[in-house]
Amino acid sequence: MKKQVSLALIAALTAMSLAACGGSSSTETTAAATEAAKAETKAASEEAESEAEETEAETETEETEAEAEESEAEEEAAADAGEETELIVFAAASMTETLTEIADLYKEVAPNVTLTFNFDSSGTLKTQIQEGADCDIFISAGQKQMNQLDKDASAEVNTEGLDFVDGATRIDLLENKVTLCTPEGNPAGIESFDDLADKLINDDILLAMGNSDVPVGQYTQKILAYYGLDEEELAAAGKITYGTNVKEVTTQVTEASVDCGVVYCTDAYSAGLIPVDYATAEMCGQIIYPAAVLNVSASPDAAAAFLNYLTEADAMAVFENVGFSAVE
Repeated sequence: MKKQVSLALIAALTAMSLAACGGSSSTETTAAATEAAKAETKAASEEAESEAEETEAETETEETEAEAEESEAEEEAAADAGEETELIVFAAASMTETLTEIADLYKEVAPNVTLTFNFDSSGTLKTQIQEGADCDIFISAGQKQMNQLDKDASAEVNTEGLDFVDGATRIDLLENKVTLCTPEGNPAGIESFDDLADKLINDDILLAMGNSDVPVGQYTQKILAYYGLDEEELAAAGKITYGTNVKEVTTQVTEASVDCGVVYCTDAYSAGLIPVDYATAEMCGQIIYPAAVLNVSASPDAAAAFLNYLTEADAMAVFENVGFSAVE
């Protein structure tokens, strides 16, 4: 555009020069040419200024739009980074202390995730899930309760055809051990499971165990069956008392309201009890804690991330400190 203005000026000057060379033969023509050249120069200048202003306005608009888009992207990223997520974890009562400690560690990993725990017997938790309770992750103290919610489990176990488990996330998280514990000082002098079996037959002692819908109770039933003992007869004779979860059984032992109790080694550790014996796999099988994200989870990705964290070194160190071990 500057080139065009220059050409117009040259043309005007040339016209004026030619008019001057023509002398007085055409003064009016020269004046008209001069005015025309001025008009053309002014028009060209105004057009150039107008185009420059339009270009500048377009540039400013583009920059403003780019800044707005960048600002919007930054705001969205900040919102995502600061989004609060609540995960509801249903876990066996025997995991109360460990998961509470791990929750503090997880704040450093995922500060925007709030963990809400519901600790109870696995049977009670299973029923609550089945009845529609909000839950993202289920960690059971036995395979049975998890299988009862898993459509891929045997129909003999999942008798109602329930479908709550995201099978792609299900893992065997931990292994525990079943132990025999006594109150401080061991007043009844119970030294082992063999000794317990003998005293249940011949002596007047009281054993605390979990209900039949509680994994620790089911493991105890297997131990009684291993020794050929009739649970119903012993209960009728006043030699067995029950707890709705393993914590209740542990409390009965620590308060010395019973002579002994069958609990997990993790609960014995947490309560400061020293086990007098450990059940073998032959007596009650392997004690596996399965875990899974539920397919009704409101935050499946965040739930999967936390479940994965539970398998990592920091979380496993907490579990192993109280007697849990990784499943081999």
